[in-house]
Amino acid sequence: AESMSEQVSAQLLSDPRVLGTTAGVLGIMGLIPGMPNFPFLLLAGASGGAAWWISKQAKEKALARAQAEARAAQAPPPTSESKELSWDDLPLVDPVGLEVGYRLIPLVDKAQGGQLMPRIKGVRKKLSQELGFLVPAVHIRDNLELAPGAYRITLMGVTVGEADIHPEREMAINPGQVFGQVQGLPAKDPAFGLDAIWIEPRLRDQAQSMGYTVVDPNTVIATHLSQVIQTHAHEILGHEEVQQLLQQLAKAAPKLVEDLVPKLLPMSTVVRVLQNLLAEGIPIRDMRTIAETLAEQAHRTQNAGVLTAGVRSALSRLIVQKINGLSPDLQIITLAPELEQILLRSVQASDDGGAGIEPGLAERLHKGLADSTQRQEMAGRPAVLLVSAPIRELLARFVKHTIPRLHVLAYNEVPESMQLRIVGTIGN
Repeated sequence: AESMSEQVSAQLLSDPRVLGTTAGVLGIMGLIPGMPNFPFLLLAGASGGAAWWISKQAKEKALARAQAEARAAQAPPPTSESKELSWDDLPLVDPVGLEVGYRLIPLVDKAQGGQLMPRIKGVRKKLSQELGFLVPAVHIRDNLELAPGAYRITLMGVTVGEADIHPEREMAINPGQVFGQVQGLPAKDPAFGLDAIWIEPRLRDQAQSMGYTVVDPNTVIATHLSQVIQTHAHEILGHEEVQQLLQQLAKAAPKLVEDLVPKLLPMSTVVRVLQNLLAEGIPIRDMRTIAETLAEQAHRTQNAGVLTAGVRSALSRLIVQKINGLSPDLQIITLAPELEQILLRSVQASDDGGAGIEPGLAERLHKGLADSTQRQEMAGRPAVLLVSAPIRELLARFVKHTIPRLHVLAYNEVPESMQLRIVGTIGN
């Protein structure tokens, strides 16, 4: 234990204010007449000098400590150098992502009154109900590398759609016929490529009176996102989603699911069939009919393409209703018998399903189908090409990207109660 004298000395020498006060008192006493002036003034000077030296040392220590803390803050954490790289340092890509430029951040920030997040949740719920599987959550983040008003939609980390918008304006979309021109910035609707104009909000009523469809920036992004997810739904659906679908079905039909996977079909084949359906815009909500059809046909084939054709036939009422609504009549385009025979021989001659069409014939066929599709659209009717089952897949691939609004059906995919009316025949 420290002695009383050591403790007093430590307290006196640790704080310069104590010595400074002492120096002041001694100096005053040294100035009083009759007092021993010299000793008091000498002690006052010594105390003052000691106070200054202790204060200087304290400041130097504080400065050194602050500099050390600053260097420590700038230096990388020691654990980052010593920690070994692991699989946790490789995050998985997001199934669906949305990146926004800095001017669009207020649209997604709830604190700033952003309404895009609720819109996207609504889109996800609607698409999940329509497509028949749970659409994964959309991961939203800002990207300073984008233009200030730009956004980007990604699928498995790859960009599948992007556009540049004006958050302070509204988009007036030309649906095909408008009566006048509204003032604004020319643009294209990012979802469907229609002509559009970015207008001031005060011109909304004027634009609507001219026939324009006016939407806000939130709706522009949400609609574009919805269109991208619908188009790429077959890429989003994977083994995990199919497993969840089968678990839901097992609650109502446990024996069906137990016998189907993996006894009759491997999971990969079931996934491929469901992806094939989504790729052609067919919802997979009716999992019971799909599973029952697969179970019935699995004894005859394990080919995903053949199984898909069987499921399409079982879902004929759903397919036609999605195209034609509740109308009892279906207007169809057909192929001349000789042309259908040529295509059939091409398919039969191909063992791997990679049948092709002779270039000259393909050009004539494409022109005829494109013209017939355009006539149907101008009449306000869906364009449907009805062919024999063996060549349906070939023709569906043929027109998928060039005439996307043409629906290709096989004869066995049309319900017997449907009245057919031929509106065009394509020759060779």
